[in-house]
Amino acid sequence: MFKAILINKQDEQYTANLTRVDEKDLPEGDVLVQVSYSTLNYKDALAITGKSPVVHSFPMIAGIDLVGTVLECSSGQFAVGDQVLLNGWGVGEKHWGGLAEKARLQSDWLIPLPSVLTAKQAMSIGTAGYTAMLCVNALEQQGITPENGKILVTGANGGVGSFAIAILAKLGYHIIASTGRIAESDYLISSGAAEIIDRTELSEKGKPLMKECWAAAIDSVGSYTLANVCAYTQYGGVVAACGLAQGLDFPATVAPFILRGITLKGIDSVMCPKSQRVQAWQRLSEIINDELLTKITQEIALDEVIPTASKLLNGEVRGRVVVKI
Repeated sequence: MFKAILINKQDEQYTANLTRVDEKDLPEGDVLVQVSYSTLNYKDALAITGKSPVVHSFPMIAGIDLVGTVLECSSGQFAVGDQVLLNGWGVGEKHWGGLAEKARLQSDWLIPLPSVLTAKQAMSIGTAGYTAMLCVNALEQQGITPENGKILVTGANGGVGSFAIAILAKLGYHIIASTGRIAESDYLISSGAAEIIDRTELSEKGKPLMKECWAAAIDSVGSYTLANVCAYTQYGGVVAACGLAQGLDFPATVAPFILRGITLKGIDSVMCPKSQRVQAWQRLSEIINDELLTKITQEIALDEVIPTASKLLNGEVRGRVVVKI
């Protein structure tokens, strides 16, 4: 038996509880992992609270991230004792996830833990940092450099936003941070932001085209915010879209695309090919330092996950939440 955050739905009654699960009930997979750390992401919070239909089958163990030690592996890809990490692949949504003491998974979903990172550091980065790195890589692949101009980061106080600012700052970019928590401007500036704007400047319906204000952007918000981000992007600019905190809709026009030639690049961290994952994590291990992780991370225990999930959705949590299993 092992402890886990188990989500269930019976007769329209949605529940999430810390409970004990029998190892024999774990789903199919060719590798068994003893989980040491997981995380609490926005998607995890939606799954745990039931505020959005994230979970596709019940019962479900929550947690889209994990790091741990291989206990068994029948594929030959890993040896007993190897340190591995996982982000996405539908874990915590379609397949039992990482907010548990044990997880049975597919070897192809795992990558080796970079040697310079501890387990806690890897989960301090987690899907949020990994997604932010994918966004930065996408901007660079589209030719964006610090010389092109300013970079906007929306949802700046969230997990992805915090890491995007830190990574871009390390790479020498001038960053504009958009946030709903202006009172925390000092925190954002200390993380690397050069300018702060209130998210309300972008969250309402705007014009098809606005003044050219930034060369590129990383958006984790969606909806009107993403539409306005595109409208303010300068000629030939790039917007990396990776989230939907405001909504799944995209109420925009084609004007920024056909009149300014901007590129909207979608970022998928869930099913991203393994080669891109390894590259992203390698860069993260080189860019991110422990001082930064300590500043933007809080650690909680497994029994604190459920109440913290509600706080996260209410905008009461800053940066990253690491769960010590």
